[in-house]
This record gives sequence, structure tokens and C-alpha cells, in this order.
Amino acid sequence: MHNDRMIRASTLLGAALAGALALGGCSGSDEGAQPETGGTPTAPVASTGATPYLPVPDGVELTEPGSQLAVGDHAVVAYHPRQEQVAALDIAVTRLERTSIKDFSAWQLSDAQRGSTPYYVRARIENVGDTDLGGRAVPLYVVNEDNVLLESTPFASSFRPCPSTPFPEKFAPSDIARVCLVYLAPDHGDLVSVSFRPEETFNPITWTGDVEKYVPPKDGGTSKSGPPQGKGGTRGGRGGAFAGKGGTRGG
Repeated sequence: MHNDRMIRASTLLGAALAGALALGGCSGSDEGAQPETGGTPTAPVASTGATPYLPVPDGVELTEPGSQLAVGDHAVVAYHPRQEQVAALDIAVTRLERTSIKDFSAWQLSDAQRGSTPYYVRARIENVGDTDLGGRAVPLYVVNEDNVLLESTPFASSFRPCPSTPFPEKFAPSDIARVCLVYLAPDHGDLVSVSFRPEETFNPITWTGDVEKYVPPKDGGTSKSGPPQGKGGTRGGRGGAFAGKGGTRGG
């Protein structure tokens, strides 16, 4: 998969939404989090290169780009949250879940959104660098059956099943966030893998595993308030209801 050409599409989740599906606080909070399953996560796969692809603190060993991991495995990664900054994260994708678009019946969805399949991706992320990443987007994407890179969908109000928020306001070195991100796969699409690919030229690190059916908690796990706000959906540029303009293809 890593040598295939991938598409990043840039999309708003539709004007029909009063805003984008923006959730409230999976990062840095246990609200809406599901128990981690699948046993104890494995240790990170260390890079075999003599020099890391980005400068990271002493003792931080980056996972080899192009690594193919299983759900539960750790990867230590680095990227530029801003041009002048380097961030380092220890990421373990812990659970993949498929749910129904009916879970979003409280939102005003477009026809394209109603035709999508929603997925929840849960992960444990530790800041192992020396940069505070407070409020930054979680750098994980989903790859669908067409090898399209899908961006997570944020929500404007708290959505208890899967908050899908950025990192907490403060996410300092050594902080840990247990996050849940929502992805909408167009045309009833599939979740093939979860990808860390911060830029087009990066050989992605991916996680694959069984996609389980989402089982809501006993209290129902419904949203608290407010319409969807902001943006979400896909990144990149293929035609169709979920694809925006000016997409690029990466190697």
C-alpha cells in the first residue's frame, strides 16, 4: 500500500451542516472513551537508520517510516506541527469501530454524508517531544478502499460516543491523551487502515486490524448539545460529494 499513489482530498462537510461535526473532548479526558482492548500494546518498532528523519530529544527512537503495524502496536513518530517546530509522539491505535449514520440523526446531514459509513478510531498518544501541542490536530488519517486519505471529522459540541477533538488545550511533554476520532467514509466505504502521513513525501506508518461494531454504553452515549460546526470529511482532491478542489497525488 505504501508505494501506491495516495490521494489527499480537501473538503468541507457540506453547507447543509450548520457547521462541521465538531465534538468535544476525547483528548485529555476520559469522557466518551471506550476501554482499550486487544491485550497489551507492543513496544514501538525502532528505526534502523543511523540518523532520525527529524531531530528529536535524546532517547527517543523513531519508528521506521513505512512500518506496517497491527492495532495495539506503538509507533514513535515525528513531524512539523508548524514549519519551525518538531513534535514527537508515541502513538498506539487501540481500537477500530464501525457505527451507523443513525448515530448522527441529531445533525442536519447532507445527502452525501447520509451515504457515508462512520468509523471511530481510538488511540493512546503520549507527547515524547519537547513541544507543547495544545490545541493541535491529532495527526492520524484513515485510508479507504480507494486508497484515499480521509481526515477526521470534528464536532462543535460534546459527542459522547467519540468526541473527535484536537489535543487538549495544554498537551505538554510527557502528557498522555486517550483520543477518539470520527471518520466518514464516502459511498458506504471501508476503513482499510489508519495512517500517520504528515506530508505527501512521507512513507506512511499504518495500523490495520479488525473493525468491530460500536456498542454504545448503557447510558446511551448521546451528544449533549448544539449543531455540528466547522469542517471535516476528506483531505485531498477527487471529484464527488466529499472531494474538494485542488487535490494532489503523492508517491
